Amino acid sequence: MDTKKLRQKILDLAIHGKLVPPVCRQAGKILTMNPEPPIKGKKCWFTYVIECEDGSFYKGYTDDLLRRYKQHCDGNGAEYTKKHKPKQLYYWEMHYTQENALNREKYLKSGIGREWFKREVVDKPENFEPASVLLERIRAEKERLIKEGKIKKSKASKTSDTPHYEQVPFEVPSSWEWCKLEDIAYVASGSTPSKESFVAHGVPYIKMYNLRNQKIDFDFQPQYIKEEVHNGKLQRSRTEIGDLIMNIVGPPLGKLAIIPHSLPQANFNQAAVLIRPLQYKEVLVKYLFYYLSEMTEINSISTKGSAGQVNISLTQSQNMRIPLPSLAEQQRIVAEIERWLVLIDQIEQRKVDLQTTIKQTKSKILDLAIHGKLVPQDPNDEPASELLKRINPKAEITCDIGHYQNLPGSWCVAPMGMLCSLSDGEKQTGVERINIDVKYLRGERDAKTLTAGKFTPANSLLILVDGENSGEVFRTPIEGYQGSTFKQLSIKDDMNTDYVLRVINLHRKTLRENKVGSAIPHLNKKLFKEIEVPIPPYKEQQRIVEAIDLTFKHLDTIMESL
Repeated sequence: MDTKKLRQKILDLAIHGKLVPPVCRQAGKILTMNPEPPIKGKKCWFTYVIECEDGSFYKGYTDDLLRRYKQHCDGNGAEYTKKHKPKQLYYWEMHYTQENALNREKYLKSGIGREWFKREVVDKPENFEPASVLLERIRAEKERLIKEGKIKKSKASKTSDTPHYEQVPFEVPSSWEWCKLEDIAYVASGSTPSKESFVAHGVPYIKMYNLRNQKIDFDFQPQYIKEEVHNGKLQRSRTEIGDLIMNIVGPPLGKLAIIPHSLPQANFNQAAVLIRPLQYKEVLVKYLFYYLSEMTEINSISTKGSAGQVNISLTQSQNMRIPLPSLAEQQRIVAEIERWLVLIDQIEQRKVDLQTTIKQTKSKILDLAIHGKLVPQDPNDEPASELLKRINPKAEITCDIGHYQNLPGSWCVAPMGMLCSLSDGEKQTGVERINIDVKYLRGERDAKTLTAGKFTPANSLLILVDGENSGEVFRTPIEGYQGSTFKQLSIKDDMNTDYVLRVINLHRKTLRENKVGSAIPHLNKKLFKEIEVPIPPYKEQQRIVEAIDLTFKHLDTIMESL
């Protein structure tokens, strides 16, 4: 499962008004037809609340809201509405599953559900006002703040003849409104203090590297400015708890974070803008955070700057197009997004856990293999001692040593230096060949040619001896000149090459942690040659490699499907 694409799809559905089905405070309005779901043709159910003439409320659920309400009014509904005459359909919620509708009915009938209904529906009719009414209220608040001198009228407001929000990028539900960001929020750019403004302890000064994983991480390289600078020259960029910060210089763009309670006062630099909703801050700021995180609007207005930068100006930020739902729908959208994100985080964690388990399983398989416990022994196999005699007639044959106690009787132990050697290729000049360096072998760059170098035949083994990944082995796809960070690895013919490579891979961590050299760390060749290699009979080496390859293939298939 591609969780990154799933996150993006959730945000996409949210900003198009399709993530959550609608709710309505129907009180005072007559229902003439069944509400249509945002997703055309989608089957839906309704949880509803009827206000009775005695002031009580009846809760139920149905798949046909209009028909069911008429049944209650005609006395053909529930026993309760036969005794308590319905006054009006007060409230309804749409759901995409019968189970969700039934669960909401049970919740609204519970004690905590009744309290929620009284607090959030009965006592807060403004939560359910159309976005057009919400927008006018916020605009009126903005005009009041301008008249009182608490905020300034932006240049964008003074000069823009064509409202940005009339150029809408996509359709939204009819109850929503398009507006400009500056219609609903104070938007200000950051400031750059002088070098003398910085102090060891003072007011936190947020830089863009503090916006990490869509949160403020002020523990990472914190900087502080003098309080008099914060309240003086940098007054316009003072932040408050709950403000939204968005970077406007990239790449990448789209770094957003909400100022946490741990930063009751702070300031920020010129590479970002502050977004402070003029009303209903707690609700609006989260909605704006997720809307802008979807990136469609940010990508549509960004411009290329110098030296590969991507920028958004303050005016562009103020003019960003915002699809505005009612407050209640914003709350439900945010809650549903966060519910999905928790599930996605759980999936990702389980994916990481499974990847870790697979890696541990591979390591365990290799460990079993080199202890003679992966495949059964065959008494007809030529013992490893005979193999070693051919490699080195003077070798001292050892069957148990160090970490390899109680090996099968047909096995032996020998140092890596007896089984393979490190060397350079033959020097050649005047012939143009591919430079077989590590970037070429990893596919990180196209082939480059040299006219001189150390010749390496195709299908040779090269081992990294310089750099952080010393001990990593590559097989050359073609002939060419050996890269400067490599040695040629030659394995004795009497040994199974893939078996020896598995043993080397098992010791990669030890080789990385014990590099030598200060300027350029390189492979500890002495340590490499002293690696104790448990050696099975040749045919058993083949069986071990086949068993490892088959098991790893199944594990890799699982890994690829994650």
